[in-house]
Amino acid sequence: MTASSAPTSTTPAAGPRARVSARVAGIAESATLAVDAKAKALKAAGRPVIGFGAGEPDFPTPAAIVEAAVAACTDPANHRYTPAGGLPVLREAIAAKTRRDSGYEVAASQVLVTNGGKQAVYETFAALLDPGDEVVLPTPYWTTYPEAARLAGGRCVEVFAGPETGYRVSVEQLEAARTPRSKVLLFNSPSNPTGAVYSPEEVRAIGRWALENDLWVVTDEIYEHLVYDGARAASMPVEVPELADRCVVLNGVAKTYAMTGWRVGWLVGPPDLVKGVANLQSHLTSNVANVSQRAAVAALTGDLEAVAEMRTAFDRRRRRIVGMLDAVDGVSCPLPEGAFYAYPSVEGLIGRTLRGTPITSSAVLAELVLAHAEVAVVPGEAFGPSGFLRFSYALADDDLVEGVTRVQQLLAEAV
Repeated sequence: MTASSAPTSTTPAAGPRARVSARVAGIAESATLAVDAKAKALKAAGRPVIGFGAGEPDFPTPAAIVEAAVAACTDPANHRYTPAGGLPVLREAIAAKTRRDSGYEVAASQVLVTNGGKQAVYETFAALLDPGDEVVLPTPYWTTYPEAARLAGGRCVEVFAGPETGYRVSVEQLEAARTPRSKVLLFNSPSNPTGAVYSPEEVRAIGRWALENDLWVVTDEIYEHLVYDGARAASMPVEVPELADRCVVLNGVAKTYAMTGWRVGWLVGPPDLVKGVANLQSHLTSNVANVSQRAAVAALTGDLEAVAEMRTAFDRRRRRIVGMLDAVDGVSCPLPEGAFYAYPSVEGLIGRTLRGTPITSSAVLAELVLAHAEVAVVPGEAFGPSGFLRFSYALADDDLVEGVTRVQQLLAEAV
């Protein structure tokens, strides 16, 4: 090697490269799925664990839907690739269901079928956010929202509303959080994890605020049929029609039809955004499994009798679990108006000691409840600030009573 060709840089050699990208390494594990997995592992090991962690109905998928899937398996047309954006018959069914259930008039071309609701969340953020864009995020929130936004390059600005307001944020709070980088408002009603349902008047006020400030709204309506005590799940683009061109509605069959394992969700939005997301999905996963799509067609075009039966059971369990939790010293549990979650405040227990361990957070409390009562719950840290626990009451009545009774007896020892 000649002197002129010898390397001249004195920069030290770089260290070992990370095996996983910073983007993926920065994603937090789904806390709800982690709690559910731990509970199932303990059960498999013979422990009498009762799990309140998973957000899925404990009912089987209605028989007519299963029968449609069985029939679909024998049709060779379902053995092949189909359009990445969804079967035309399913997109038509989703458009018709949207008109029927919320009064929102949309065309099938405005619908994109996704592999569950989580893919709809991520792909929407991927289509809307550039690095540094902000998502205004009412808190407590579903665990996937901030992770999907960060993965798409966005930044979440949390707006917390506690039990004193029914876990519903105000326009004034949202405005205080808005900055020049704000691009999207994430809205979820009925809510996971709190069960909060915004009134039509509140939905209209928030929608008008978003419209006036040129924001996109991503509204998750997957719990729309699970409302109680006369509450109504008002749809943002119906309450504020002028917002439709800047609104994406997320939904799916998982909660309404007890189809969490079938993995069929969707988004409804302006045609240009839907086209962009369809292009993304064509490279990411292509079409949703055809058998699942055929099952979803049967679900959406059938009656809602099974849904009504589930709602009746959830309503009964809702009242029971809230009454039992509210009876615990240091616990305060608002009555949720929707979904199938109770979200009690346990701030009155923070600072006490339980079986020799100081309760310094709701995360610590959840660990103690699992260790000593063998009951799995999700701590508030998974959804925002500490000081809360999420109980899914989508489990059998006897298990619900047994599980909460164990929690009552354990927490009675906190001093």
